[in-house]
Amino acid sequence: MRPATRPRRRTTSPAQFATFAALTVTAVAAVTGCAPQPESPVAAPGASASCAPGKLSTEVPGKLTIGTDKPAYAPWFEDDDPANGKGFESAVAHAVAKKLGYGKDEVVWQTVPFNTAFAPGEKKFDFDINQISISDSRKKAVSFSSGYYDVRQAVIALKSSKAEKVTTLAGLKDVKLGAQVGSTSLDVVNDVIRPVQRPAVFQKNDFAKTALKNGQVEAIVLDLPTAFYITSAEVPEAKIVGQLENTGGAGEQFGLVLDKDSGLTSCVTGAVDALRADGTLAGLEKRWLSEAADAPVLK
Repeated sequence: MRPATRPRRRTTSPAQFATFAALTVTAVAAVTGCAPQPESPVAAPGASASCAPGKLSTEVPGKLTIGTDKPAYAPWFEDDDPANGKGFESAVAHAVAKKLGYGKDEVVWQTVPFNTAFAPGEKKFDFDINQISISDSRKKAVSFSSGYYDVRQAVIALKSSKAEKVTTLAGLKDVKLGAQVGSTSLDVVNDVIRPVQRPAVFQKNDFAKTALKNGQVEAIVLDLPTAFYITSAEVPEAKIVGQLENTGGAGEQFGLVLDKDSGLTSCVTGAVDALRADGTLAGLEKRWLSEAADAPVLK
């Protein structure tokens, strides 16, 4: 019986080994190139890649585009000119811009109607400033900075009307009231005052003032600083009946409006927070809205 033949060991020449190694490296490289690679980090909604001064990813490179309504009323703006830095909101906007690294010459103002600012849809501004209160319902369509002003609502009436003698919240229930559409002033009328008569609704506060002068409504509700300006400069035959106290929570605040999940939100909020911390906001409020603490509170 012949012994089993042992298998012959195959040998690889140096040249063959080199060829094999090269083919292996090529194959691995090809497979690696086709394999899924780790994704680059993606910024979370509302976060900006950089808040470097003057280097933000803005609508117009190198510029900061700010929206507000027109006419731009005092005491928020002066002379219907947001660019001049006069009036509380103009001053706040330019202070925020400066914190972000943009001087007056690098700020572009854009006309944006009040209700359009927080309506759903892509925005063409970097932020909007227009006495817009922060609310959960509005946050569904836009993003907000932190608050730059703590708001009180006020009631004004003609000095010749029965409404001007009201001293309590309950006394407003029988008054024919008016307020701007889409505003928190209208929310206060419906949810806090709850008048017997359905309130009149106006596209702008300007129309509400006209209705008050013409006797179409007995009183209108709007933010307190605007109420002071209207009664002192525009409708001197009217007076502030009183302001409504804030009830519960952190209270109503105006915030800067940004596109939903804007990458600038954290940068703009940081600028507002810095202006509050260093006393700038308090100083601007004292300068432009100093009378707002004098109205009686309706309870």
